[in-house]
Amino acid sequence: MTLFSIAAAPVSGPPVRAGICNYCLNLVPPRRFVNHRVNHRAVRRTEAIGSGLRWRGLRQRIDARPVQGRGPGGPRVPSRRAKIIAVVAAVIATGAGIGISYAIHWFPASASTQAKETDLLFHVLVIASVPIFVLVTSVILFSVWQFRMRPGEELKDGPPIHGNTRLEVFWTAIPTVLLLGLVGYSFVVLHNNEKKPAREIQIEVTGEQFVWHYRYPQSITGGAPIDSYKLYVPKGESVEFNIHAKDVIHAFWIPAFRIQEDAVPGITTHWRATPNRLGDYPVVCNLLCGLGHSLMRSTIHVVTPERFQAWIASQKTSAGAGGAGTAAGGTTSG
Repeated sequence: MTLFSIAAAPVSGPPVRAGICNYCLNLVPPRRFVNHRVNHRAVRRTEAIGSGLRWRGLRQRIDARPVQGRGPGGPRVPSRRAKIIAVVAAVIATGAGIGISYAIHWFPASASTQAKETDLLFHVLVIASVPIFVLVTSVILFSVWQFRMRPGEELKDGPPIHGNTRLEVFWTAIPTVLLLGLVGYSFVVLHNNEKKPAREIQIEVTGEQFVWHYRYPQSITGGAPIDSYKLYVPKGESVEFNIHAKDVIHAFWIPAFRIQEDAVPGITTHWRATPNRLGDYPVVCNLLCGLGHSLMRSTIHVVTPERFQAWIASQKTSAGAGGAGTAAGGTTSG
């Protein structure tokens, strides 16, 4: 919006000078005048005006009435006390947010070596996100507090302040560096989690509506593969899961291992984990796959290597005795 100096005559008294918008031609008079007759021929040349009007040979503000926190008619400037309060509140909110993020138990107990780095990555992302959230929220609340409309300012426009190049470079460069750093760190964690060890076992995982079933290959059994609805893995040994789907897309999710991988028809996906804690943990389908989606659950049993070998031997014995290896393991656990 461009404002010009014009000659305006009140009902009585000498002519006065006022501002006018060249787009909408709305008169902006001094407050002591109510009715004006605008002399458009009296419009004089003007300069670029940042936050106030500057006419050649005349420096005059639209509104000469002083307003708390700013000069007559100029932009409102927050006091030093208000700035200090805002900064202190933002620092306290940032510290409280980071502290609360550590106090909350976001995940179940970890049961794999990969879970530790995944949890650390999550906390790093939270620590990076809390200050950004507090900064944006603080600027909004501070602006509402300091630059809110006051009584008598209903018809006023804000000062036409131009962009600040230094500030724009700052708020573009800092987020870019922060984002690249987080992406790089995430890549390192992902690379470490997927690093193939010298020795590992492989288990085939197949999802279908609405059940998971597993195949233990010859490399584990030493003979014919074993099909089962039960999932047993040895503690301390790396396991690569080869994941398949028969019908629709599923998601193979073990919360205690911090792993999730989609099971896609026609595609074999892979994920590896090294169990490091004995116990039974849920296996969940984490993608809506139909009416029975909530029932598509299983249990992974982390056992000692000796017990794992004993369980494999029992499945082989059952299969050899009655050809019922699948049925012997066909009861879904959990």
